[in-house]
Amino acid sequence: MKKILIIQTASIGDVILATPVIEKWHRYHPDDAVDILVKKGNDRLFTAHPFLRHVLVWNKQNDKYRNLLELLRFIQQERYDLIINLQRFASSGFLTAFSRAVHTRGFSKNPFSVFFSKRFPHYLDGRHEVDRNLSLLSGLVPEGTTPMQLYPPADSFAKVSQYKTHSYLTVAPASLWVTKQFPAVKWSGFLKQVTDYQVLLLGSKDDVLLCDSIVTSVGGHHVLNLAGKLSLMDTAALMRDAVMNYVNDSAPMHLASAMNAPVTAVYCSTVPHFGFGPRSDNSSVIETSESLACRPCGLHGYKECPEKHFKCATTIDINKLLSRLNNE
Repeated sequence: MKKILIIQTASIGDVILATPVIEKWHRYHPDDAVDILVKKGNDRLFTAHPFLRHVLVWNKQNDKYRNLLELLRFIQQERYDLIINLQRFASSGFLTAFSRAVHTRGFSKNPFSVFFSKRFPHYLDGRHEVDRNLSLLSGLVPEGTTPMQLYPPADSFAKVSQYKTHSYLTVAPASLWVTKQFPAVKWSGFLKQVTDYQVLLLGSKDDVLLCDSIVTSVGGHHVLNLAGKLSLMDTAALMRDAVMNYVNDSAPMHLASAMNAPVTAVYCSTVPHFGFGPRSDNSSVIETSESLACRPCGLHGYKECPEKHFKCATTIDINKLLSRLNNE
């Protein structure tokens, strides 16, 4: 039995995009002990994961660097046979370089990659981030892509079963970045035309007011605000059985993909070519039909439109969202 550590201490979406590495390694090396290192909070994604031995947690919020050094000491004591670093920042590179692992792999963009056993390019050339991550396993497992996969515990499915008594849609209207967020008025306009389904609005506690505003604008009793009421795994369990899940280019898109749930992703300032699109069997991207010289304006997003017009979002026809229900 070998000991393997996968490192991804970035955002929720990035961690979900790392799950195919777990899946593929386990498929070809089922007897190995696989651990993953994530930042505090994202460990909730792996509460019932069947293929992980340990979930290591880096608390970045308090005593960030002291906690980093404590992690390093633990990692050095483990003497991993292989560390796969999916992140391109110095902190994870530091852990990898000084891990005392037998073999280390990561992307050449990492500042510490010169100390890795093997380095790989990370190109924004249209290939999906899942496949870029899997490239780090080159030569160790057979080539080919692998789906994202999460494993919500039984109590998450039990908790959300109360919302599954009728056909339903989920809508996750928020995003960390405003320019990646379909405007609330557009979501409301869409949902006013959706009356045959229960609509469940999803999000964190920070999204409650946004979701409340959509409920008020739409009116009626078919829209329910669940923002702040569900855990990540509860949300994944709910998305699995939805008629459709409507999301922005954000973490809920990856949650839906990891459950192979039907998903419609609305892209505003970003584009799927960056490699972070939906991966469900039933998935579609909705974006503006206008040719905008300013789009995409960046890899991630901004707090406001740099051009002050936000046409990448306001010119999206909500009939495109409706068509996904007609073609379900």
